[in-house]
Amino acid sequence: MLLDAHFWPFLVAITLLTMSPGVDTLLVIRNTARGGVRDGVLTSLAICCGLFVHAAVSALGISLILLQSAWAFSVLKLAGAGYLIWLGAASLLAARRGQGLPVAAMQGERQIVPIGRPLREGLLSNVLNPKTVIFYMAFLPQFIAPTDPALLKSLWLAGVHFVIANLWQIGIAVTVSGAGRWLGSRAFSRGLNGATGVVLIGFGLKLAFERQPA
Repeated sequence: MLLDAHFWPFLVAITLLTMSPGVDTLLVIRNTARGGVRDGVLTSLAICCGLFVHAAVSALGISLILLQSAWAFSVLKLAGAGYLIWLGAASLLAARRGQGLPVAAMQGERQIVPIGRPLREGLLSNVLNPKTVIFYMAFLPQFIAPTDPALLKSLWLAGVHFVIANLWQIGIAVTVSGAGRWLGSRAFSRGLNGATGVVLIGFGLKLAFERQPA
């Protein structure tokens, strides 16, 4: 169940999505520029802890829908497909604009901040972001079979996301603490956004046309 045929496509997709510049990346960059690697690492850990909250919420929603009917589950997957395609189109538009992350502008004087501040900022930024739970509701169902225990499978996938996101974001914190100008380059952002857009649209189309099990 945990390492089934759906796992490897999930691993590829979530890795690309994690690397795509977004709110979490910007927060890690900001806090690293403010307080150094420690603040960046703590922010990343807190952000990624919020993933389990979203996974649990989405799993409960998926479970309730599965209890209602297979038809309702199909409607959820179609709605999710549309959302993924919309996100993919937005990523492709961002790649076309080629706007980089504002790393160079954030290399100011660093501050000493209480340890709880980056933890609080990271956790609240993730947990209070409705887009994340909507994304989980759209993304996770295609990797959860109707026969799977939705909560267990969702938390497992969130755990994989937790590891990947922390590796990426802590790497960003270390890079920004030293010399992170490449993160702000137009070419880098274009490449990430372009790859993410293609993956999202591809998964959205796959989800839309996939035949539901009886």
